[in-house]
Amino acid sequence: MNIPAFSCSRLPRILFGSGQFAELPDLARSYGQKALLITGARSFRSSPRWNWLAERLADHGMSFEHLAVSDEPTPELVDNAVTAFHGRHIDLVIAIGGGSVLDAAKAIAGLLPHGNSVMDHLEGVGRNIPYTGPATPFIAVPTTAGTGSEATKNAVLSVRGENGFKKSFRHDALVPEYAIVDPELLDTCPPDLIAADGMDAFTQLLESYVSARANPMTDALAKSGMEAFRDGFFAACKGGDEELARAGRSAIAYASLMSGITLAQAGLGSVHGLAAPLGAFYPIPHGLACGTLLAEATAMNIRTLRERAPESPALRKYAGVAELLTGHNFRTEEDACAALIERLHDWTARLDLKRLGDFGVKSAHIAKIVANARGTSMQTNPVLLTDGEVGEILLARL
Repeated sequence: MNIPAFSCSRLPRILFGSGQFAELPDLARSYGQKALLITGARSFRSSPRWNWLAERLADHGMSFEHLAVSDEPTPELVDNAVTAFHGRHIDLVIAIGGGSVLDAAKAIAGLLPHGNSVMDHLEGVGRNIPYTGPATPFIAVPTTAGTGSEATKNAVLSVRGENGFKKSFRHDALVPEYAIVDPELLDTCPPDLIAADGMDAFTQLLESYVSARANPMTDALAKSGMEAFRDGFFAACKGGDEELARAGRSAIAYASLMSGITLAQAGLGSVHGLAAPLGAFYPIPHGLACGTLLAEATAMNIRTLRERAPESPALRKYAGVAELLTGHNFRTEEDACAALIERLHDWTARLDLKRLGDFGVKSAHIAKIVANARGTSMQTNPVLLTDGEVGEILLARL
């Protein structure tokens, strides 16, 4: 077997498994005496784990400052935090929360040693000043399973509104030192959040698997993530039997981690290309945007690949995903791809995912959304879609 050349960018050191959260105090103390602890607004702080962590850090001779992040992070939030904590001898940044918390912390950790604005470095809208590091050491502890931000080098920041944007501050120095992925931390996630975040994770796995930059390593990780998602997602969503739900949470935590690794190495596709402007212009949660678009975007990719690149390996991969998800061997590649599209539409219906029109998206807005969807994610889609084809995806979910 001739393995084509590929490269692998930096990854965090990973601690995965139930109970791994208990390792955090010892790890934190190895970096110094003072931490900046960044969490969401309520969930973690209202849990017994907050008091446990505060006590264990104190036992280790550590003090900490605290910052709460209640929504998708903005450049203003990052800049205000950097201004507040720069020069206060922060040895370590610890983020405990969902993707928004981790992204905010990643950007803050990158800028704390320097004290400058994130707008100096934000892709596409910033001052285009190269970032060279160093960053303050950063430990990421996800409490949701979706973004995979604990394994990536980019902090996604947003400004919502008519002239809004969703852009990345990106550099290898921003990769966390450690990612502590403890499925027990998902036990307070409501089912709707697990559903939306899980669809984001699966979208990232599928898009990175068929990406123009995919390689044998990312393929293997993406497939293992999709298998875990298949086996655990709906058990985690619907609750019920606690043993099954616990196993489901472990499976989707793993799937999310794999999705972060594979997107960081291989890139994404048209769903994430569209999710960026949708999240900037409208109050659409990122996971929901991904989930509601996935079936239509996959159908469009398959259709255009057949028309313009019928020998593309992405078609064989889509067919293989259909077999992975359904457990069936299909007579033809075309039958398998049709089954994949049907399965994704079934998920959209079962999860009762809202349509774009529910958030104020109208047909008159489509040209603007498409014009702002040509970022890095769209560049690794397995086939180059025309503006009209991208618009068709949106129209189908209005």
